[in-house]
Formats: sequence, structure tokens, C-alpha cells
Amino acid sequence: MPAHKHHHHHEHTTNTRSTVDRVLLWAFLLTLGFALIEAAGGWLADSLALLGDAGHMFSDMTALGLAALAAWVARQPPSLRHSYGLVRAEAVAALINGSLMVVVVIGITWHAVQRLQAPNPVNSGIVMVIATAGLVVNLIVFRLLHAGEKTLNVRAAMLHVLGDLLGSAAALASGIVIYFTGWNAIDPILSVLICALILMSSLRLLREVLHVIMEGVPHYLDLRKVGAAMAGLTGVREVHDLHIWTLASGRVALSAHVVIHDMSQWDNQLAALQHLLHEQYDIEHVTLQPEPAMRTTRLHRMDAAAATREKSGR
Repeated sequence: MPAHKHHHHHEHTTNTRSTVDRVLLWAFLLTLGFALIEAAGGWLADSLALLGDAGHMFSDMTALGLAALAAWVARQPPSLRHSYGLVRAEAVAALINGSLMVVVVIGITWHAVQRLQAPNPVNSGIVMVIATAGLVVNLIVFRLLHAGEKTLNVRAAMLHVLGDLLGSAAALASGIVIYFTGWNAIDPILSVLICALILMSSLRLLREVLHVIMEGVPHYLDLRKVGAAMAGLTGVREVHDLHIWTLASGRVALSAHVVIHDMSQWDNQLAALQHLLHEQYDIEHVTLQPEPAMRTTRLHRMDAAAATREKSGR
């Protein structure tokens, strides 16, 4: 029978998740309130940088709302239809948020190119006042998120807020330059530069999220090294059919077939394997199938004989 072990830290996890929920809710409310103010200011000042930053903040509002919803869904217990629970909801939300950020970046860049071809006068005074306030609000929201748990979901929300933080800085810089020099083209130029930075971060996040959804081995783990460490324990002859994947941020699962010399010692070897995986690789969700060495040797001989017969028959 396969041996399965999953360390439960229910109380700690519940407290952590509720903290994440509160952080996301406060971030959502702050972003929503200021996005409305910034959009009005950008329209009055005719500033693309300010309107672009307001667009970022509206996308952030959506992103933070989606992140909060995904965090709540991910806490739902396992069911007969979803035996692992709904922890992947956070990865799905991160995928949607990352994709939304790419769309926002493309839209702002397109408008910036148009503005470069025909620069409009910008009310630099309104831009500087609102951009300064936006910078403060975004710093508060970013600090709230940065202090919490770094799940894929929260990181995706942070990416949106980082975009706004840089956007507010760009809007403030463009307001200062326009005020002292009258060079209106700085407004769309800074917007394009910020969009390029955000696009690179968005693509990195999307690549990581897709790796999780496709059940890839976590980047910080080497499948061969983990297998070799398991096979190096006393009494273990071989490890095969080894699989490692990410359930959700901070939750890694492993399954494998373990060939052992003495089945009567399986309980001790199971405990040693679980300890190894937990201490060295922080893998908590472990499913191991023991196999007697003699049976495996006999199967290997049968496979080799079948391969020889097939080769001889050609």
C-alpha cells in the first residue's frame, strides 16, 4: 500500500490566509478611492501619464478584487470532486491578472505613440499634485502587500501596484519637467518606458504561473538530485516514477515508487524519507509506493528478456 503524509498547519494557515484577505481588502479600497480621483485629475489636466496611471489603478482594483476572491476560494476544504481543494484558484487569478496587465500596457503604449505624434499641452500643476498623492497611496498599498505572504496571487497583485507606483513617479516627473521646460513630449515618453518595465515583469510572472499550472518541477528543485538523495538512504535500492509539482505557492507535492531491500523495515524507511524531504527540500505533501527489491529485479529481467526476443525477431 502506498504511504501518504501531509503535514497540516491548519491554525497557522488559517491565520495567515485571513491576514492576506484583510490586506487585499484594504489595498482594494485604497486603490478604488484614489483611482477615481486620479482619473478625474487626468481628464482635467489632459495628462496621458496621469490617465495611464489611473488606468493602471482601475486594473489594480480589478486585480486586487480578483486576488481577494481567489484567496477566499483557495481556503475552501477538499471535496469529492476536488480532492486537493481549490488551492489552484490563486494560480488562475495570477494568470488572469498577469494577462490583464499585458493588455493595459499595450493599450497605454498605443496611446503614448499617438500622443508623441501630436503632443497636447498638459496642466503640470494638477499633474504634480495628484501624482504626488498617488505616489503616497501606492507606496502604502505596496507596503501592505509586500509585508504579507508572497503567494503567486499576491505577487500578481503587487505587480499591478508596482506598475502604479512607477506610473505615479513617471507622472510626477513629467509634471515637473513640463512645468519648468514646457516639453510636453516627456509625458508619453515616460509612459512608454514604464510600460516596458512592467511588461518584462508581467511576462516573468506569467511564465512562472504557467509552469505551476502545467505541474512543472519547482525551479529551485532538481528532480535528479532529490531522487539521488532518496535512493542514498540506507535500505533503499532505487527510486523511480518520481514526480514533483507545485499545488499552490509554498505547497509542493511529491510521489514516487521506492524499491527497498526489506519490506519489514518500510515504516522506518518511510519516516526517514519523509524527514529527508521535509528538512532538505521543504516538501510536505508526500506519497510513496514501496516495492520489494526481488520483485523489481524479476520484472527488470522479464523486460530485458522481452526486449531481447523482440530484437531477435526483427
